Amino acid sequence: MPISPRALEILQTMKPLGGRWLFPTARGGKLSGMAMSMLLRRMKVDSTVHGFRSSFRDWAAECTGYAHEVCEMALAHVISNKAEAAYRRGDLFDKRRRLMGEWAAFCGGASWESSNVLPIRSGSEHL
Repeated sequence: MPISPRALEILQTMKPLGGRWLFPTARGGKLSGMAMSMLLRRMKVDSTVHGFRSSFRDWAAECTGYAHEVCEMALAHVISNKAEAAYRRGDLFDKRRRLMGEWAAFCGGASWESSNVLPIRSGSEHL
């Protein structure tokens, strides 16, 4: 899976902690599917886990020039059309790696002047 340099940095920071899981629970097991939802609820953040994925997809479609297939593969969406799935043999790895790097820059607050990523802001300051 392609990951951004920042994500790799986080993984390298976690590596010396050892253990089987990247983000272990207090009891040493793996996180449940509800862990992120519960964290958001405890933080009183009015968002959903799906909202993070949806935000990425909206950003990728509206603020980048990546093909639909690259964005869908980045989300690990399954191709429902069997004929299309049969002909898609590549993994678009390099394109997905670049896409995830741009997403990381966007999420990290990279200046739009220094990258090809435009931040989402209210108003029309970039028009």
